[in-house]
Amino acid sequence: MITKPIHTRLMYLALFIAALLLPLYVPDDYIFQIVIMSVLYAIATSAMNLIIGFTGQASLAHGAFFGIGAYGVAILTKAGISFWVALPVSALIAALVGVLVGIPALRTRGHYFAIVTLCFGVIMWILAGNWIELTGGHNGIFGIPQPTPVRLPWLGEIEFFSQTAQYYLALGFLLLTLFGLHRLIFSVFGLTFMAIRNNEPLADAVGINTFTTKLIAFVSANFIAALAGGLYASMIGAVSPSAASHMLTFNFLIFVILGGIATLSGAVIGAFAIPIIMEFLQFLGDYRMLFFGALLVVVIIFFPQGLVGGLRRLNQRIAVWRQNKVSE
Repeated sequence: MITKPIHTRLMYLALFIAALLLPLYVPDDYIFQIVIMSVLYAIATSAMNLIIGFTGQASLAHGAFFGIGAYGVAILTKAGISFWVALPVSALIAALVGVLVGIPALRTRGHYFAIVTLCFGVIMWILAGNWIELTGGHNGIFGIPQPTPVRLPWLGEIEFFSQTAQYYLALGFLLLTLFGLHRLIFSVFGLTFMAIRNNEPLADAVGINTFTTKLIAFVSANFIAALAGGLYASMIGAVSPSAASHMLTFNFLIFVILGGIATLSGAVIGAFAIPIIMEFLQFLGDYRMLFFGALLVVVIIFFPQGLVGGLRRLNQRIAVWRQNKVSE
């Protein structure tokens, strides 16, 4: 198990405290809703980073599994099933679909795997828009019940009708996701993900079952994406084909690239920074995408490892500079 330096742990503690206190400093309900959506996107983006960043497989079906979770919760809760049952059931359905898709798709490599998963994502988007009896078609499903209250010892009944309660619910799932991914990635088994990413033929030669390992990573990422989608549907109260769109996949991909591939913190930073930046660029109207495109190019050129990778390189240079100053 990798032990973090004390200053890194203190930084994470400070960020955790800041996240807990954030509702006190976001008085605007509209901005607060964007923050909640960013938390949900951070969950899905962290899962995408597992398969793309740590395993090296370019999956472009992430939005489809986000949509399976969203539609699953919408359909089941509208049928009278509790949210706390509908959420894991929907995620398990997405995981099962992930197995069915992953078994043939992971037998391909490189561009072909990306194309196969992209095709599946497009198929799911078309189904969501045309299977009117199940999904409501392009009109979607409305009136989705919010998460049902839970009763905890000493705390009484906790409801999730307010934005603040929904924020803490989403934050709790994000923290559980990051904790689970951290334990998985930096375990002995998780290191096989990075072995496959770095050199798959060599990993296969030393006895790693590369196909099974990639399938586990793929299904795990899809399960987490579906959890995020289910939370999204319940908190928004509606779901449409855009929740299963391949364009949503590309949004997650941009979050990963700008935040930092193969870093847990990078996925979170990208999922938070980009939606908020785009919102503050609303005053530019149609030109905001031009500005954002230029920003994307600059980051890719000067920070090829994302914002987190750039900060790490800066930190390393500062450390080297300090050592040189001390040696002088």
